[in-house]
Amino acid sequence: MKRLVLFVVALVFAFCTTAMAAEPMAAPEAAPMEKAAPAKEVKKVKKMKKAKKMKKEEKKDMAPAEAPAAK
Repeated sequence: MKRLVLFVVALVFAFCTTAMAAEPMAAPEAAPMEKAAPAKEVKKVKKMKKAKKMKKEEKKDMAPAEAPAAK
């Protein structure tokens, strides 16, 4: 009976070990999803930079108009 229990435990251990070893093979399938996320972030950053640039340009346009009025 002891031998049977040890054999079953060893069999389960071997099965679990092979199942764990096979999991990293599935990871490359998830990689395209991970690559898509940074692309979205890059677009978001570009939009933010463009918005900041537009605000700076608006401030520059407003500053000369107000300067002559102050004199």
